Amino acid sequence: MLVNATRMLKEAHDGHYAIGHFNINNLEWTKAILLEAEAQKSPVILGVSEGAAKYMGGFKVVTAMVKALDEGLGITVPVALHLDHGTYEGCLKCIEAGFTSIMFDGSHFPFEENIAKTKELIRIAHDKGLSIEAEVGAIGGTEDGVTADGEVADPEECRLIASLGVDFLAAGIGNIHGLYPADWKGLNIDALKRIQDATGGIPLVLHGGTGIPDAMVKDAIHHGMSKINVNTDCQLVFAQATIDYCAAGKADPTSENKSKGYDPRKLLKPGVEAIRAKVKEKMELFGSIGKAC
Repeated sequence: MLVNATRMLKEAHDGHYAIGHFNINNLEWTKAILLEAEAQKSPVILGVSEGAAKYMGGFKVVTAMVKALDEGLGITVPVALHLDHGTYEGCLKCIEAGFTSIMFDGSHFPFEENIAKTKELIRIAHDKGLSIEAEVGAIGGTEDGVTADGEVADPEECRLIASLGVDFLAAGIGNIHGLYPADWKGLNIDALKRIQDATGGIPLVLHGGTGIPDAMVKDAIHHGMSKINVNTDCQLVFAQATIDYCAAGKADPTSENKSKGYDPRKLLKPGVEAIRAKVKEKMELFGSIGKAC
C-alpha cells in the first residue's frame, strides 16, 4: 500500500519508535524489503538515491517496479517510495514519476539558498500529496558524489527549516554515511535534544544507520529520531552471502553438481535472505514491528 510518509512518521514519533528507511538497488532488494515488512507488519520506507535510480533505469522505472511488486506481492502495510538526498531537479523528476515522498538535500548550499529551494519544493510536494524531508548540517561521508564531515546542525537553522512546513528533518548530529571509523566519537545526543526542542517536536531523521551501537540508536529514537536510514548494512550482508555461495562452489558451471546453481534465481537467493534477516533485525531494534496492524 503506497502512501506518503507523513502519518507513519508522526505515529512513530508519538510512540517513541522509528520507521526503517531501507535503500533499494534492484528488484531483489525491493522484493526482500517489502516481503519482510509484510511479514513483520511494519510500515517501511523504500529509499532511492539518484544514482541508484539511474542504475535501475530511471525514476519512472523504479516507480513502476515498486507499484507492481506492492500489488503483485499483496503488500498491505504502509510503504513510502522516497527519494534519498535529492537535488532540486531530482525532486521534480520524482514528483512527476509518481514517488510518494522526497528528500531535498540543500545542506551544501548557502543557508538562504537551502531555505528558498526547500520552501518551493514543500509547496510543490504538498500540492501533489507527497511528504518531504529536508536537511540541515551535512551528513558525514559521501553520498552520490557529495562529501561532508559529520557535522552538527545549528538548532536555529533547524527551527527555520522546520517552520517552512517540512514533514520531517534530517539534522546532522555527528552521523556519517557508510562504515564508521574506529575513532568515531558517537552521536551527539545533547545536540539532538537541542534540535528537537528548537523544532517543536518534528520527526527527525538519522542518516548513516549502519554501525551505530544499538543503545545509541535507542537513545536517539527516544529523543526524536523517527526515521532511520539503512543501506550499507544490507549491501554488506548481501555481498557476504553471495561470496559464501560462490566460494562453496554452488555457482560453478563446470562442477558435477547439476543443480544449475549459477541460475540468477539461485545465485541471488542467499543474498536476498540475508537482506530479509537484516531488515527484521533493524525493525526489531527500531520498534516498528506490529505497528501496521
